[in-house]
Amino acid sequence: MTPTRVHVGGADPYDVVIGTGVLGELPAMVGERARAVAVVHAEGLPEIARPVCGALEQAGYTVHALPVPDGEAAKEVGVLAGLWSAFARLGMTRSDVVVGVGGGATTDLAGFAAASWLRGVRAVLVPTTLLAMVDAAVGGKTGINVPEGKNLVGAFHPPAGVLCDLATLVTMPREDYISGLAEIIKAGFIADPRILDLVEDDPKGAAAPDGPHTRELVERAVRVKAGVVSADLRESGLREILNYGHTLAHAIEKNEDYRFRHGHAVAIGMVYAAELSRLAGRLPAGAVRRHRDVLESVGLPVSYAADWPGLRATMTIDKKSRGATLRFVVLDGVAEPGRLEGPDEALLAAAYREIAR
Repeated sequence: MTPTRVHVGGADPYDVVIGTGVLGELPAMVGERARAVAVVHAEGLPEIARPVCGALEQAGYTVHALPVPDGEAAKEVGVLAGLWSAFARLGMTRSDVVVGVGGGATTDLAGFAAASWLRGVRAVLVPTTLLAMVDAAVGGKTGINVPEGKNLVGAFHPPAGVLCDLATLVTMPREDYISGLAEIIKAGFIADPRILDLVEDDPKGAAAPDGPHTRELVERAVRVKAGVVSADLRESGLREILNYGHTLAHAIEKNEDYRFRHGHAVAIGMVYAAELSRLAGRLPAGAVRRHRDVLESVGLPVSYAADWPGLRATMTIDKKSRGATLRFVVLDGVAEPGRLEGPDEALLAAAYREIAR
């Protein structure tokens, strides 16, 4: 089947190529100017990194494989510094390219390494998880974590291209695949209700990487994100809607020392945001129930109980905050996102009680 190309516009436009067996597209994304390519890959994915390196070597590039820790352990300043040192030893120049292969943590790290090396070199991303394909690798956000919070250090650095080979999804652990569905469902709630229809019509199929609608779900979610970031790369306005559910989600992840799957935290965060919308008089109760039903139907969590004061304090350190004012993405209806600034503390606590039951 012919690959699908989703164009991401803006000052530095690029394509997201979606299909099966699309590795042949990689050399064109790397470009003719490059001499060397640093392939930053999760150390647990050598079987996926090898064909990527092979395709690049066959195209005539000098390829350097640079393994990094799996998962969020990659997004640490020490790992980033190690990549900088490796780039220096390899003599990476401004015409050379960084290719990131792996899940969202790896593509975030690889993108930031490219953004910061020599003040910016080209990056090509090859996401291998559902979460990375529909979220992390698309949009130009790069970054690492610090002890105080997730993704607080980073840069906007659009890639030269993103290659989504759906064949890699079949080998994903089931829970990791389901975690990625949270970002797809988020796209349905903020912009494309057809996504919700597809999941509701066949939740079992939606929860399987070889399901009948997998490709359409991925393509629709990528199109939602591409449309938003094309209009607002630096999150000055519209792009904030992509953070629906993420304010509480990031607090949960930090509370769990980043051992909690991102998609699971986002699922809970969306229910929290929906309850907050309802309590603020902006969203009907039926839409909140739809959140819970859709998410639970594919095996995602919708509740979380922990120390509320601690979570509330962590939410203050959020990228959407302006000064001391906490800002939430909320809904006024399905596909009708809005913002709630400086909500009353009693309202925040009441919404949390709804998900902590």
